[in-house]
Amino acid sequence: MTKKGVATGTVHKVPEDLRKALMQTPAARVVWEDITPLARNEWICWVTSGKKEETRGIRIEKALSKLKGGMRRPCCWVGCIHR
Repeated sequence: MTKKGVATGTVHKVPEDLRKALMQTPAARVVWEDITPLARNEWICWVTSGKKEETRGIRIEKALSKLKGGMRRPCCWVGCIHR
């Protein structure tokens, strides 16, 4: 795990709000750094695909919770269309 940065996805870069949240949540970051770039890409795309800022914030909180619980990919989502 790098000290300054957060690992990115295959297509998407980690947006600043998600990066900050991951940096402040060590348990979620451990899983984040362990999953594949394609899995990180799925999380990033899921978070950023929310149209409203409120939705995006909710998705970041859910992502952190699910990552802390060991979930490696977003559930019940068709997946990133950009890969």
